[in-house]
Amino acid sequence: MEKKIGSNVSSGAEKVENVESKIEAQDVDAPAKKRTAKSKNAAGKTRPAVKKSTKKAISKEEKKERAAAEKRVDKAKAKAAKKQEKALKKAEVKQKKIEKKAEIKAKKLARKELVAKKRAERKQAKIEKRAALKEKKLERRAEKIARREMLKNETKAEKQKRIAREKKERIALKRQRQAAREKAREDKVKSRRAAHARKAADKKHRREQKTERKANRRGFGGWLAAVISLGVACLALSTVVAYGAFEMNDMQVASENGYRATLYELVSVSEDMDNNLSKLRVSSGANEQRRLLTDVLVDTALMESALERIPVDQATSTDISAFVNRTSRYASGLLSKLASGKALSADELSTVSALYEINSRLYDELNDIATHMETDDFTAFLHGSDSDVGQKFGEIGQNANKSQEISDAPFSNEGNVGENRLAALPEISSSEAKEKLAEYLSAYRLQEIEYTGETAAPGMTCYNFEMKDEDGVTLFAEITKNGGKLAFFDTYEECTEKNFDLETCDKLARDFLAELGVDDVEAVWLSDGGMVADLTYTAISGGVRAYPDLIRVRVCESKGRVVGIDARGYLVNHHERTYEANLTEREARETLSSELTVEASSRALIPLDGQEVLCYEFVCDYNGQQYIVYVDANSGEEVQMYRVRESARGSYLE
Repeated sequence: MEKKIGSNVSSGAEKVENVESKIEAQDVDAPAKKRTAKSKNAAGKTRPAVKKSTKKAISKEEKKERAAAEKRVDKAKAKAAKKQEKALKKAEVKQKKIEKKAEIKAKKLARKELVAKKRAERKQAKIEKRAALKEKKLERRAEKIARREMLKNETKAEKQKRIAREKKERIALKRQRQAAREKAREDKVKSRRAAHARKAADKKHRREQKTERKANRRGFGGWLAAVISLGVACLALSTVVAYGAFEMNDMQVASENGYRATLYELVSVSEDMDNNLSKLRVSSGANEQRRLLTDVLVDTALMESALERIPVDQATSTDISAFVNRTSRYASGLLSKLASGKALSADELSTVSALYEINSRLYDELNDIATHMETDDFTAFLHGSDSDVGQKFGEIGQNANKSQEISDAPFSNEGNVGENRLAALPEISSSEAKEKLAEYLSAYRLQEIEYTGETAAPGMTCYNFEMKDEDGVTLFAEITKNGGKLAFFDTYEECTEKNFDLETCDKLARDFLAELGVDDVEAVWLSDGGMVADLTYTAISGGVRAYPDLIRVRVCESKGRVVGIDARGYLVNHHERTYEANLTEREARETLSSELTVEASSRALIPLDGQEVLCYEFVCDYNGQQYIVYVDANSGEEVQMYRVRESARGSYLE
């Protein structure tokens, strides 16, 4: 730095050196000048004063030059420092520009990467969307194929019912849309009228206020203070009351919004389960079936949680929960079967289709409530008053419990287990089947019997017949092609009164079965819900209940006659058997949990994974809850357990 300053110093430093050299020269020449002065003095010209003043003048000039030189040096140094500072600032600015340029470059690079990432995400989203559309197309195609297959095997009676149902649904939908349009139009007219009324009222009020101000413009001096005080007091009171009312109203609105959100959540979950069950009924791959069953289990858990947060009555909640719990249990059983490496049977997929039909109706009805419910009606429902919403929820609960395809009795709808006993019987013609049907239902005084085709049910082929009795009530029946047995029978009459108790209905059902040649059965499950008794019988052989040989009978409690029967399990499985057990009942009882109290026990033959297993059946109690436990009579292993639940439509198992 010193070298730089030295090299940049101006001629001031040189002048300083020159001055110093001149001073030295003056000092050297001083004797000579002295001599000259003496010589001049000798000549008579002495000037001592001049000599003295010359020394002083040189000394001042020297100081002046030195000061000027130092000033120039300082100025040069300051200039050099300023130049150096400027150079440093320039370097800093340059460095900042470089850094800013690098930052901009980094931002551009990051933005470029972000754009590339978003482009890749959009591309992936498009691929996934195309895959989802493709999957949806495949689903629709599968549904169309399934529907085509269903229509192919559809009987004439079923076709008529389906067409009538679809027509009714279209008409109902059209009416709903028309009603919605009319309501929107009425609301618009009401809103316009209300606006006009408010405007007229405001105008009248302003006119009255103006008239009052004119009348009271004078003469209000004395009582002004009292009026003001009273007004302030009234204003304060009204403010307090209004604040409380607003707060209560806000709480009520928040509560209603919460219930609405729960209802919409229930609709969404029901729709998701509808989608999963729809896929499951036509799926054939084990991996896809496992995924769908897992989704169904999640959906049932979410539905149960949402149901607990909706203020429906106990009976309705129990009815809907019954369907949800039975669906969950059935899905869990199918998932366990797939996990063990076994495939789902046609009967199990048929039950999945039945679950889909029930849930589809449940979703439609819930969606109808959520879409078309009135605010006042929903508020009345939340407060426990009579309302259309509460009535519709009650209907939903009843419809959810109408299916006969889900286990309302132990091991119901298991289908054929082992050898098909019906297949060995000789075939008969449709005319012979018609004659047999007239004999089976001779007590019903049939006026018309119409053959409507054949149905290929699991394990059997049946002739279908549609009938009418003397009162015009429609009946439907199926007669097996092999052996001419009554496999299925149902009527569509209403039962509105309870004139017969469960014991009497049991006797009527046994008499009906005896006329069909079935008398070796025992009632194992009696459900008395609504106005129709649902009774389940199983064959008894050697004191053992053979659950594969089930017959279900429905008896109208108003008229005291059988209105339905399903004997398909009995027909394909019933035969004479021999039983061997390695364990006694006492030994099997010891394998039960110590928490259970056994109330009844018996030997039972149950269907398990396509085979018949001899078990001990124990009816147990735990803290007021009833359980049915089955223990293998040979291995002592607990192979099945049911929990008995109650609903508004009778008992069911889960």
